[in-house]
Amino acid sequence: MISIVVPCYNEEEAIPFFYPELKKYLDEIPETYEILFVDDGSKDRTVKEALKLKKNDENIKVISFSRNFGKEAGMLAGFREAKGDYVVVMDVDLQDPPRLLPELYRTVKEEDYDSAATYRVTRAGEPKIRSFFARMFYKIINKMIEVEIVDGARDYRIMSRRMVDAVLSLSEYYRFSKGIFPWVGFKTKYIEYENVERVAGETKWNFWKLFKYAIDGIVGFTTAPLRVATVLGTMVSIFGFLYMLYIVIKAMTVGDPVAGYPSLIAILCLLGGIQLLVLGIMGEYLGRTYMETKCRPNYVIKEIL
Repeated sequence: MISIVVPCYNEEEAIPFFYPELKKYLDEIPETYEILFVDDGSKDRTVKEALKLKKNDENIKVISFSRNFGKEAGMLAGFREAKGDYVVVMDVDLQDPPRLLPELYRTVKEEDYDSAATYRVTRAGEPKIRSFFARMFYKIINKMIEVEIVDGARDYRIMSRRMVDAVLSLSEYYRFSKGIFPWVGFKTKYIEYENVERVAGETKWNFWKLFKYAIDGIVGFTTAPLRVATVLGTMVSIFGFLYMLYIVIKAMTVGDPVAGYPSLIAILCLLGGIQLLVLGIMGEYLGRTYMETKCRPNYVIKEIL
């Protein structure tokens, strides 16, 4: 069996376009299938649109959350409920082209791979500022973490059952699947494609949400920011000590009748800013540690239809 995990949030407009396109390529795969629509607390008719499809396809399952928990929670719930020997995760807005599905399947079925993933070679249609920050994020995080995240990588991929089980064995609360997939290992082949715009509806990812997601990825997979804070604090301490020596020597040799008020304020602002930055970095790690110790579930399921 092949399981298709489809996280959804306010996607009532996209579902009617998604299903026939997916079904067209699913028919090329010689496996039984199940489609798991994971409704992430949608406020529109997403669940009803999915249930309309279920009337004509008994292989559809709808998992509905009690509220919005985020895409990562939706993927996790889908992985846990999936029964297939192969598991696919893809978006419902057709930005993850179903036409690639047969190729992804053949890669893991006929070649020596546990996963076949996708990445975009272009970002046509995206705001330039968003594309710039996205590329900078991949450059920065790949210098910090021990695994490589392919620039433009999507969550759209197929995985063998043993890789899915490995992903599920990671139980952290703050999940960053783009880092989790390469972290668990397993041989993966990446397939490129041109960027595709949404078929309907609006994106749920604004700049602030993407920024928070990037922070989750960096904090969740490396302690490099803490090391940066340590180095920064050491450098400022050395600079402060040298400046103190300079002031003492100057006062002893030529005197200093006029106090340097502007330089004093500048130094205080610099030190205060660095202290707040370091405290903020420590707070990010401490806050995540606090949330992990609570052992709260990543999501709450209202019903499975």
